[in-house]
Amino acid sequence: MSGSGTDKTKPGIDLTGPVVILVEPQLGENIGMAARAMGNFALSRLRIVKPRDGWPNISAQRAAAGADHILEHVELFDTVQQAVADCSLLFATTARAHDQAKPVVPPEAAAREIATEIIGGGTVGILFGRERYGLQNEEVALANRIVTFPVNPGFASLNLAQAVLLIGYEWFKLSTEGALPFAMPERSERASQHQMQAFFDNLVRELDKVEFLRPKEKRETMLVNLRNIFSRMEPTKQDMHTLHGVVMAIAEGRKGPAKGGVLDGEQATRLRALLAEHGQGASPSESGTVRGLARLLRRNPTDAERMLWQALTTDRRFAGKFKRQTPVGRHIPDFVSFVHRVAIELINPEESEVIANERAARQAWLEARGYRVINMAVADIEGDLANELDRLESGLLDRR
Repeated sequence: MSGSGTDKTKPGIDLTGPVVILVEPQLGENIGMAARAMGNFALSRLRIVKPRDGWPNISAQRAAAGADHILEHVELFDTVQQAVADCSLLFATTARAHDQAKPVVPPEAAAREIATEIIGGGTVGILFGRERYGLQNEEVALANRIVTFPVNPGFASLNLAQAVLLIGYEWFKLSTEGALPFAMPERSERASQHQMQAFFDNLVRELDKVEFLRPKEKRETMLVNLRNIFSRMEPTKQDMHTLHGVVMAIAEGRKGPAKGGVLDGEQATRLRALLAEHGQGASPSESGTVRGLARLLRRNPTDAERMLWQALTTDRRFAGKFKRQTPVGRHIPDFVSFVHRVAIELINPEESEVIANERAARQAWLEARGYRVINMAVADIEGDLANELDRLESGLLDRR
């Protein structure tokens, strides 16, 4: 599907419609936009009388936005009389009365007459005037009817393409009986009262657990209001399944990347130590486990990790250069830059000797493979992040 509304996989509607006649149009862009409006409403016959900038016109082609099939079959004429010679019914669009005694009709009435004339085998033409001053009196005199639009009389002038669009819309709506190109997808069946009651009972049970329905004397009123909210929705069976899942997810406390995460700093560090122990002598087939646990760590950042990661992704000095909780071999540094071959390790306060030893072993492993390891204390990140970022920048420059 291309564009914001054109689906080229769908067949177009082929209708025999009126001829659009542009009299001495001045701008190629307006011709192209008029052709685009014609394409929207299945109008295909375009005649042009003495276009100011000649023909073909590259500006018209650009503005047509895909209505090339209309521009490719444009008919050119030197005079209006020649352009309307075969028309059995002719309309002149104008915002001015021209002081001529002939019927004046709105676009929807014109559409009815157009349809009747075409069904009877006639040819209908619609004149549109110049951008600067519209149609002249003698050109309007050629028409059987004047078409004008219900617009603000103090600002009645329309753009050429807008005028074509309004006429095309009324004619196409009449010809297709106002059929819309698509409708709302079918909904699932309406939820039964049994389903509604089961959902509501479950909702009330969970609300009681958190003491939402209080004070006691307002409980019944609150329940009635809640029930009416869902009754007004006229939910489907699928709606009930979704709402039930939402309530249960909240009740069971399923966690995503929420603030503070599931693991605290020491737990996350211990998990990395376990990962390293798991990796000792591990075969390549076990690397999937390390990647899976790395994803767990990414989903559960500590406050310090979150602060530093936000800085690394927004500060222009580091943006795009670091990854978080990404395996390097069997190890998972807190942050790593493969571009600079730099790893950042966060040191939590009061960490145990086992964890410190594991960090030292991991650092030795990384340095042996050409990585520089920069240690940052959690307290320093939370206390003076700007200084730690400056220190990191210096480390990257030294690395170069």
